[in-house]
Amino acid sequence: MAAASFELPLRLGRSSSVRAFRQPRCSIGRAISCPFSVACFVTGRLARSPSIKFKKGSVGPLIQCAQSNSSASTSPEFESPTAESCVNMGLSLFSKGRVKDALVQFDTALTLDPNPKEAQAALFNKACCHAYKNEGRKAADCLRTALREYGLKFGTILNDPDLASFRAMPEFKELQEEARLGGEDIGYGFRRDLKLISEVQAPFRGIRKFFYVALTAAAGISLLFTIPRLLLAFKGGEDAPDIWDTSINAAINVGGIIVLGGLFLWENNKEEEQLAQITRNETLSRLPIRLSTNRIIELVQLRDTARPVILAGNKETVDLAMRKAERFRNELVRRGIILVPVVWGEGQGVFVEKKKGFGASPKAESSLPSIGEEFEERAQSVVAKSKIKAEIRFRTQVVSPAEWERWIRDQQKAENITPGEDVYIILRLDGRVRKSGRGMPDWQEIVKEVPSMDAFLSKLER
Repeated sequence: MAAASFELPLRLGRSSSVRAFRQPRCSIGRAISCPFSVACFVTGRLARSPSIKFKKGSVGPLIQCAQSNSSASTSPEFESPTAESCVNMGLSLFSKGRVKDALVQFDTALTLDPNPKEAQAALFNKACCHAYKNEGRKAADCLRTALREYGLKFGTILNDPDLASFRAMPEFKELQEEARLGGEDIGYGFRRDLKLISEVQAPFRGIRKFFYVALTAAAGISLLFTIPRLLLAFKGGEDAPDIWDTSINAAINVGGIIVLGGLFLWENNKEEEQLAQITRNETLSRLPIRLSTNRIIELVQLRDTARPVILAGNKETVDLAMRKAERFRNELVRRGIILVPVVWGEGQGVFVEKKKGFGASPKAESSLPSIGEEFEERAQSVVAKSKIKAEIRFRTQVVSPAEWERWIRDQQKAENITPGEDVYIILRLDGRVRKSGRGMPDWQEIVKEVPSMDAFLSKLER
């Protein structure tokens, strides 16, 4: 996939009406660059203190706020609230589990004439609060406004851990489909990014469509000149053209318009199918798994180092497939095969573990080194890849199973498979789908088909 870099500067600047302070870790947004131009929020917890005053540190500015159940402090330092102060106060309240109070602060921020970045941060964090409360429709409305009016990148929604519960809801699927198609209600940024990737994968489609349009226009112009001649031929007379030749010319032009128009529509349909597949591939790349060392990574971090095989079905079927794979363990490991079992129903009822504050817990953050780092550094770093490669074992465990189930069901619909059937999906080294089918895989056949990691064909997949 083509990589494009996007900036989503969500760190709020110093306010002119308040004194700026620094804290060891503040709530900021950082941007990452990925094969799909994905940006993400990395949020920290605010230090607790009766007056919420922060000592000077080495990370971004934050305002001084007073903790109160009613209103902000009326001290000279804080004469009136600002959009920035309300966003930061909302993050502080959410970090303490006071979601309703945080929502009030974010709503207030939107009424205080925020600049675009402040409004974007308020809407996004408001959506995270609604997702925490499993209010999918309200979360989607906030994100839709941020996408349309304030330039939020859809990759942020795909990547942010606080929206894991939202990504497992049907409202996310609706929002993603709207973003893929583009329009005034959602913006064209996401679709534009998809089309860039599509052009890389099918570089001559644009040229073909141009010739289809040009030749169709030429046939149409020729038909305009042929129709009067055909009418004269039907009327007859000394100067009338030959009716047979004129009819053949008209038929050729009409046939050309029909054929070329049909080819153009076919290319458009293929492009839409490709954009839908790219969207699914990008969603898949952001899904988290837990390695045998208990480290949590995104699937995209296995690119060039492993070929994940997703086994989806009921518990008995998946367990049986895993046991059969053990017989070919050495051969499968040589081919970079890593098993990703997904059991139907594991994600029902619980979208995401309830936690206080935005972002992952400190323990989770230590196991998610990719979040907040530049994608190019993460994807191209030899050290990072060698560490992940060393930690890869034969089996993994899915994180956020509801998200995994939703993605697999979408993939089944795209391949005309009844959602909920037992299926397997084998990925290439570049992260795209290599092969899929009903039931569980024949491991002996996979050993014959998939080349070893040091083979020439494996280098072509990278």
